[in-house]
Amino acid sequence: MRRTTAALGAALACTLLASCSGEGGQSAADAGGGASKGPATGGTVHVLANADFSHLDPSAGWDGGVNNFYRLIYRGLTTFGAGTGAQGVKVHPDLATDLGTPSDNAKTWKFTLKDGLKFEDGTPIDSEAVKFGIERAWDPDGVGSPYPKELIKAPASYKGPYKSGDLDSIETPDAKTVVFHLKKSFPDFPSALTMPNFTPFPKGTGAKHAFDTKPISSGPYKVASYKHGASLKLVRNAKWKRSTDKIRAAKPDAFEWTFGLDAATMDERMLAGQGKDIDAITPSIQASTLSRIKTPELKSRTLSGYGGCTTYMGMNTTKKYLKDVRVRQAIEYAIDKKTVVAALGGKQLATAGTAIQPPTMLGRSEYDPYPRNVAKAKKLLAEAGVSKGFSLTLDNRPDTKSTAEAVAIQEALKPLGIKIEINNIDTSTYYEVIGSTAKQHDLAITGWCPDWASGATFLPPLFDGRRITPTANANLAQIDNKAINKRIDEIAAMQDVDAANQAYGELDKQIMAQAPIVPLAYEKVTMVPGSNIAGAYQSAAFSGGIDLVSIGLKDPGK
Repeated sequence: MRRTTAALGAALACTLLASCSGEGGQSAADAGGGASKGPATGGTVHVLANADFSHLDPSAGWDGGVNNFYRLIYRGLTTFGAGTGAQGVKVHPDLATDLGTPSDNAKTWKFTLKDGLKFEDGTPIDSEAVKFGIERAWDPDGVGSPYPKELIKAPASYKGPYKSGDLDSIETPDAKTVVFHLKKSFPDFPSALTMPNFTPFPKGTGAKHAFDTKPISSGPYKVASYKHGASLKLVRNAKWKRSTDKIRAAKPDAFEWTFGLDAATMDERMLAGQGKDIDAITPSIQASTLSRIKTPELKSRTLSGYGGCTTYMGMNTTKKYLKDVRVRQAIEYAIDKKTVVAALGGKQLATAGTAIQPPTMLGRSEYDPYPRNVAKAKKLLAEAGVSKGFSLTLDNRPDTKSTAEAVAIQEALKPLGIKIEINNIDTSTYYEVIGSTAKQHDLAITGWCPDWASGATFLPPLFDGRRITPTANANLAQIDNKAINKRIDEIAAMQDVDAANQAYGELDKQIMAQAPIVPLAYEKVTMVPGSNIAGAYQSAAFSGGIDLVSIGLKDPGK
């Protein structure tokens, strides 16, 4: 569960999400989709990117740009599948033999490791390695996903294995068995285990983020060379056994990243398709490039689908005018989603937002609670006694796309007499500011992406009033509604994960009745892989980016 980045697709896959339906996860026939022959064994896949990875150490990295990459060099007890649609979001055993055995009302989980598992240096991947790797999440230097600390029992004073030693709530009765004791019932624990800071490592290794420069691989590839900000090369890990891994195809002999390229340069190179670029993949192309994808050859290898996040405008319910639900509902009715979509680059790059959860979510309800109706908006403001108008401040990042969205909102609210003052905040400090309850203004444009295809990683972080914090606050609406809080607890206690996801879809409606946010759009990702790339499809688990574990080359000899 993370905020969206300033530009979806800035890295190969921007932010982690999950999906089972909708357009997320499309494939292109000539890029290795279902209708074409899969990749051959051998060769090097080239990845062109504008930015380096945040961290190679999975206890610190947690953005989608690196989560996709991690699966090439790291394995966990569980992982997402490989494939389009539902295939790519289903959770599978990875190092574990199955998805675990729960007991004590899903507060205790037991996992058994497969045989023949080894790290790149030949060290066995045993229960102690799993325990140690997860304990690293408590290290004060770790800034990865919150799930280990949120779910697993630990003393308040525990500071990870380097400073505090072993954690008693993760038991290792033998070399192949790991038992977790959780703080509360959590039936979807196997999904949480897909997060990167549940990665095992040999006991005692990796202090002070040593893995940021020299990782220890448990996956099919290992780091051969790395120049921060410039390049990274992966080669095969001889200790990885294909017989133990049903997810990773591992067809290429190597992967090579080139960092620091601007978007326009990458677009030009992919459309030209010369030299090694026929073996390359890149992030989403720019809106300005879309009109140039006209030839049959380019169209045949174009991938396009939902990124899996929701772009929205939060409305601070503690502010003078926004305390009144009728005012918030009036704003909902007045926003012209068509102009927002146009600001994002048009229908090829976005569709209008309606529900809170994006189309790629399990259990999502398809509904539109506030279709545009300016007359109804004016009536609501009259009922609230503010028909003469007022001013609101909209927090915004000063990039081109966000500013275009802000202006679209500003124009849409003018007929209501609502004056919008756009407050531009530097992108580097934007989330720090809007996440501080004392600094946040009336409105803010942002976005949210789930960690896996469940409302559990989408709705509670944004709307549980008990999670409001002075800093790093995700509940931008600062809504603290007893009925919503109660329903969140009821759904969290459900032992049937599918039923819980359906319930989150209905909770979406209950929350929107209070109008705490305006769902603006569901953005899309469009990519043009090289002509020699095979097995390429958009992964619903990685913001619509290309799933790295399945791609390869049609002809490694080209």
